[in-house]
Amino acid sequence: MGLLVAGTGALACLFAARLVSSGNNVTMLGSWPEGLTALRMHGVRLLEMNGNTHHYPVEVLDASGHHEKYRQALVLVKSWQTERVARQLERCLTTDGIALTLQNGLGNYETLLGVLGQERVALGITTLGARMLEPGYVQHTGEGKVIIGSHLHLNKFGELLRASGFQVEMITDPKSLLWGKLVINAAINPLTALLRVANGELLSRPAARELLGEAASEAALVAAEQGIQLPYGDPVEAVEEVARNTASNISSMLQDVLRGTPTEIEAINGAIIRAGERLGIPTPVNKMLWLLVRGLDQH
Repeated sequence: MGLLVAGTGALACLFAARLVSSGNNVTMLGSWPEGLTALRMHGVRLLEMNGNTHHYPVEVLDASGHHEKYRQALVLVKSWQTERVARQLERCLTTDGIALTLQNGLGNYETLLGVLGQERVALGITTLGARMLEPGYVQHTGEGKVIIGSHLHLNKFGELLRASGFQVEMITDPKSLLWGKLVINAAINPLTALLRVANGELLSRPAARELLGEAASEAALVAAEQGIQLPYGDPVEAVEEVARNTASNISSMLQDVLRGTPTEIEAINGAIIRAGERLGIPTPVNKMLWLLVRGLDQH
């Protein structure tokens, strides 16, 4: 039985390419017309970190067809697409199948749970970097890990990802890591989108660096108030280290802004603001970044 990748963006293409390269049959489920056309014509084109480009054939599925059933699905769509994809997965995932979300932001897991049920949804994160060069053509910009919360139906999925060259870690509770990534994304992504710079440039601009630290500190305080222990001690040091280690990377939010597509600001900074309001914790820097990026969104 083949494997389904929900999404046709940068990370979806990177995961699909690696899975195909290790002998798996992969179908990509999407709604982006240009991406679907390119994938049908050429498969996934992957520009590796060593400068070589390879083509990987994939099957393509859009909203009009759900004839096959899949036991394993990777969810790599933008957060604002999750509800639609959950309904599609309800029709094409087997009753004993599992959908693993590796998406950014909060709320995706809960949305999938509401449609598919706890037995068929697993939560994880990835720190891999990828950049969409054109429809169906992706550049691998940084190595990273796939970290997955333990789940009854996930063992074979983890083995499959390892066999495809991914660094996979299984943990008991992924909430700490999910919030750890959220704190980093809430600081780096909107600032790079607003200033239109690569991640590392934030450290060379004093005002941007100050905002970077303040946004991360606010988000970390919201996490702490919920009893969530982040996977690092100092959020400011952590976010600066990530910006330094991914200096040349173009964040996914900046990529969205440059393409004129909706951003994930609601699932990242918006989620932090809403959690802060419930807990009585002010988040003025995150709110400012949220409002400014919403001003850029054209949808």
